[in-house]
Amino acid sequence: MESTTTAEVTNSAPILAPVSETDRIQSVDVLRGIALLGILLMNIPGFSMPNYYSETFRSNPEDINFWVRTVIIVFFEGKMRALFSMVFGAGILLFISKKEKTGTSATLLFYRRMAWLVIFGLIHAHIILWDGDILYSYGLIGMIAFLFRNAAPKYLVWGVPIVAIIGFFTSTQFYQEIRTKRLDYIAVTADKKAGKTLTAAQQKVLTDWREIEKEFIPNKQDAAENTRIMKSDYKTVAAKIRKEAWKGQTTYFLYQISDPLALMLLGIALFKWGFLTCKWSRKQYLKVALVGYGIGLPLVLYDSYYAFYNFPNMATSLAHMDSHPIVWIDLIYPAQRIFLVMAHVSVILILYKSGYIKSFLNRLAAVGQMAFTNYITHSLICTLFFYGYGLNKFATFEYYQIFFVVFAIWIFQLIISPIWLRNFYFGPLEWLWRSLTYWKLQPMKKPV
Repeated sequence: MESTTTAEVTNSAPILAPVSETDRIQSVDVLRGIALLGILLMNIPGFSMPNYYSETFRSNPEDINFWVRTVIIVFFEGKMRALFSMVFGAGILLFISKKEKTGTSATLLFYRRMAWLVIFGLIHAHIILWDGDILYSYGLIGMIAFLFRNAAPKYLVWGVPIVAIIGFFTSTQFYQEIRTKRLDYIAVTADKKAGKTLTAAQQKVLTDWREIEKEFIPNKQDAAENTRIMKSDYKTVAAKIRKEAWKGQTTYFLYQISDPLALMLLGIALFKWGFLTCKWSRKQYLKVALVGYGIGLPLVLYDSYYAFYNFPNMATSLAHMDSHPIVWIDLIYPAQRIFLVMAHVSVILILYKSGYIKSFLNRLAAVGQMAFTNYITHSLICTLFFYGYGLNKFATFEYYQIFFVVFAIWIFQLIISPIWLRNFYFGPLEWLWRSLTYWKLQPMKKPV
């Protein structure tokens, strides 16, 4: 790659360069920072907790773990990922806007940028060993979202309800495939207990269900083995994580496309409307917040109560599957999530416009500006803290205790990110990503 400096200016052609500090929109960085930190709340159990960790407390309101989990489900679960997808969509316009104003096509640059993100996602999943990676899927889905960048906002927002309906039908189809195999398994098991000789087809039924068990519904022995693996050496952990990650990136990838894509398109629409850039009035944001919480909170609370009553453990969940060919309650999730994330964003932007807690919001903006570096840092810290080849704290803490690790990481990044950006233009991985995108070494250190 060639070396370049900020002093290299040419009058003969527009310079292709990353968004400068003066062109950044701080409100978007703040939202990205909040989403990034919030996602760690969702990811931390995956790094640290064994299978079925919540069964010991999910139906016990006297346990502090019950209430910690409930608060996270109500206010954060799904909402932070939705917010991150929306901001990612807005980022597409931020990336191309200045370039297209100069008459320069940003298409090749954008697709190169996304291709590198896919590669980073593969490294994240298969080398750093986080099977919950989103970089791979965001890189591929971002390529699709880019095609809709010039669409009118009023059309883009329709992607959310359309995808919610499509998603319900596809998830129901997947659910029914598993349910059919389970009902066949129950019937074959009854024949086996009755002493009947099983046919080859019946033996296959047992084998098929066992594969589903190992992948989605591990039994007690499977769960114990999974814990043993996660507390083992790098090679052993990697064999498990890589297999799961690869299935997510191939076999089940089509199931992952619609939701982030719809939310990216919503983010593009909200950016064009000025919602994400604080161009709405305080009254308008307040109205969105009131409607969002007024509808979203009752929906998510009912959804949580339904789960509390019907799904206290895996046994009752399977019994529910046996008797319910369609889980209609699942229609609530996409609705409550979008209402609540819009309400959350509105409250954040009201605070931003007010000028209150400005110093704290500036720190969040710095975290958001370094979202790539901070996201990968989450995984590096958590894998080395929890996995067996690190400090081996997997399956060691109570549920509520793992969030002390989250808070420690938050504090660390809220302190370090502003300090770093006072001295450098980009975070380390942001710099690498941009240098690879433009195929030129970007300036890194700010002049003293």
